[in-house]
This record gives sequence, structure tokens and C-alpha cells, in this order.
Amino acid sequence: MSFDIRQLRYAVAAADHGSFYRAARALDVEQSTLSRSILKLERVIGGKIFERSRAGVTTTIAGSDFIRRARPMVTNADQLVTMMRAAGQGHAGRLIIGHNNSLSAGNLRATILGWREAHPDVDLDGVEADRGILLAGLDTGEIDIAILIGDVTHEGYRREPFWSERTLVALPCRHPLAEREVVYWTDLRGEQFLLTAADPGSEIRDMLLGRLSMAGMQPDIRLHQSSREAILSILGSGPGISIICEGGIGACYPDVIYRPIHGEQGPALISYSGYWRKDNSNPALKRFLAFIRDRYALSFDIP
Repeated sequence: MSFDIRQLRYAVAAADHGSFYRAARALDVEQSTLSRSILKLERVIGGKIFERSRAGVTTTIAGSDFIRRARPMVTNADQLVTMMRAAGQGHAGRLIIGHNNSLSAGNLRATILGWREAHPDVDLDGVEADRGILLAGLDTGEIDIAILIGDVTHEGYRREPFWSERTLVALPCRHPLAEREVVYWTDLRGEQFLLTAADPGSEIRDMLLGRLSMAGMQPDIRLHQSSREAILSILGSGPGISIICEGGIGACYPDVIYRPIHGEQGPALISYSGYWRKDNSNPALKRFLAFIRDRYALSFDIP
């Protein structure tokens, strides 16, 4: 024969209350149910836990040692049940977010910080990588959701637009355009652009080609294997400028300033979208999607 956690819980409650009656009331069970369960427990362990009297119950010497050892078992079991219930509702568990742009500023950083504050029990982790790596992570289940710049078509994924952010030009502080509060696309013709070959460099390159290409002329775009941080760190001391998304302006670099880019219709914007597998059943992901939907007043459905 063996005993279960319910019997231990009854015994601990009886020891705490000094009475089967009061323990049964505290646990909202029948006194007879509690009494029989404790009697069965005593038979299993082969010794009395309680001395019974009209005044209530007191633990025996062996019973006191038994209750002392049983108490953390009951506490751990209760915590385990609470954790599993929270995980099932998305209040705990683990969430992995992939992204292909900086987190130094912008909506992605604000969203992650807001989520962490609202759901401190969820173990949140992030992966910054090129979209190919992130899509592979979605395929294998290592990443729950990827928040990417640009459009990706992949069977089996859900895609929803999340938000847009400003596009900015990074300039050496001595550059003539640094004196302006706003820079227009037409101001950037003839400039040399330094971009990373990694994400989101290809998206920004395509944007520049679309905005600045003219008949017989294309913008001077130099793709480097260096990271965007490495490019920006030396930008202030050499020729060339760079283009970044608003999420990257939280980091400061020597002799580099940022200016928003405008077109004919106003600020130049770049869109972010979320991608996740349709069969991902992680409750924390569902709550994260609901958090984004409410935060940005979106209207997509969450199965």
C-alpha cells in the first residue's frame, strides 16, 4: 500500500489546527472523510501520527517528525499545481521571440518590456538573427514567434502586421544634412550608403533602390559583412551614411546623429509583422498575441 498527497495534506492541516473538525472546515471536506484518510495513512506507515481526545488531536513524537517532513512535500505539490495551472493559462511557462532588428528603442523593445512587467512568471527569451535562421527556428519549434521587417511567405505560418516605425538616416555630425531636423529622400541622392549584408540590410537596400533609382542611375550602396553596430561605430570618422530603423536609435555612437527621413506623404515608415506556426499551442504565445493585439488596437483572431 502507499499514500497520496491528499492524505498528507489532511494530516498537515490536522496538525496545524489541532482538530480534525477544524482542519476539515479549513479544507472544505467532510470531517469523516478527513478522519478516515488520516487513519488509512497511519495504517500505511505503520504508526500513529496523532493522539486523539475530546479536546482535539496532538501529534505523537514520531508524528511530529512525520509532519515536519511531510509539510514541504505538500507545499511543493501545491506550488507545482499552481505553476501548471498558470502555464496552461499562459501566465507562466516559456516564450521565445525571434527578431531581425535592434532592440535599443522602438515598439519591439517597449512591447517586450511591457510584456515582462505584465507576465513576470513567463520565462522570456529572445533570438536576434537573419530571417532564414528565424524561420528555421519556427519550423523546429525552437522559436514561438518571429517579429520581422518585411514580408515573408511560408506555408504553415500565420502572418499579421503589428506596427510601423520611422526610417532614419545615420549621419556623421559634420555632414551638411546634420543641421536639418528632417531629411528628404531627394536630399540623399548622390550619397554613399553603408549597410550590413545581414538583416535588415537587404530590406533597406531594396527601399533605397526603390526610392532613389533614376533613369540610368542607381544609389551607391555598399553592403558590408560587419554588423550594423560596427558600421555605426566608425561612421562618424569616415565617408558614407547609413539607414536604420527606429528600433536602433537607442544606441549612441561617437560623432553620429540620426535624422528622420520624409517623403512626399510624410515620414518614411517600415513595417513589422509577426510570424508564428498555425499549430503552435503554447498558451504563453496566445497571451502574447492578445497583449500585442490590445496594445496596438489590432483586430486579428487568435484561435
